[in-house]
Amino acid sequence: MKTTTRKHSLPPDFSQNDQLPIRIVSPDFGHLPKDVIGKYGLTRRLPYYFFLFVLEGTSRHGVDLDEFEIGKNELLFSLPHQMQQLPESAHGKDYYKLGFDEECLSRLPRQYPFLLNPLNQHKIAFPHAAAARLCSIFEILKNLLGTPDTEPDLILAHLNSLLTEINTAYFAGQERPVDDRISKFIGFKVFVENNLTDHPTIRDIAEALAMSQDSLYQIVKQYSGLSPKEFVTDRLILEARRRLYYGERTSVKELAFDLGFNDPDYFSRLFKKVTGKTVAGFFQDLS
Repeated sequence: MKTTTRKHSLPPDFSQNDQLPIRIVSPDFGHLPKDVIGKYGLTRRLPYYFFLFVLEGTSRHGVDLDEFEIGKNELLFSLPHQMQQLPESAHGKDYYKLGFDEECLSRLPRQYPFLLNPLNQHKIAFPHAAAARLCSIFEILKNLLGTPDTEPDLILAHLNSLLTEINTAYFAGQERPVDDRISKFIGFKVFVENNLTDHPTIRDIAEALAMSQDSLYQIVKQYSGLSPKEFVTDRLILEARRRLYYGERTSVKELAFDLGFNDPDYFSRLFKKVTGKTVAGFFQDLS
């Protein structure tokens, strides 16, 4: 049977399997050569899903300009398109790192709501028993990825188990983790991501989700602490900060137009209102 070549968002030679875009790293396994790592640097925009699970020690790691300290039995995850700041030192004494892209995710048998991060928490703490299960699954995945021609279905089966464990832990504090309200909030986040630069009105979003504007307000406020309008605004300004941070530094006018703003002056005022800094001031902090 002829194998169809797919376009992966992982860097070249990143994957450890011939048919799946996935890579796992531990202290004694899977590290890229230093010259390859040097090409990407410590700060970058992620093109794939990234997980760091610390077994011993601590690590500091940045996601979208926020810094997290990850300790024993804690996991940090980052999503495609987010800004990632890696630590200069090692990821604790013992750890697993895992990366895979949307194509790999599309071949799994279910959805994992935590991957949309509806609770806005990138770090998850695991009780001892759950951490032990997670460690076992990571170890199995490491063994499977030690051979590039491993049957993909074996890898996917254990990746499904891993993401199910993480999804359960992510929503552990919720009385009904996948109830209709959080499903609506996830739908809201997906709609915003897919239509961000079109600047949809709150009425447009509510109609698309078959909700009243009042119900939408209550749900978004519950899970994000923001009104729907504030959420969309913050997401737009975050995208502006990402593009500025990663050297995508066109003029303010071009940046505003790229993000769907018809009035660059209004964009500049909004940027300052949200960040407390002008675009020029943000440039200076990056220099």
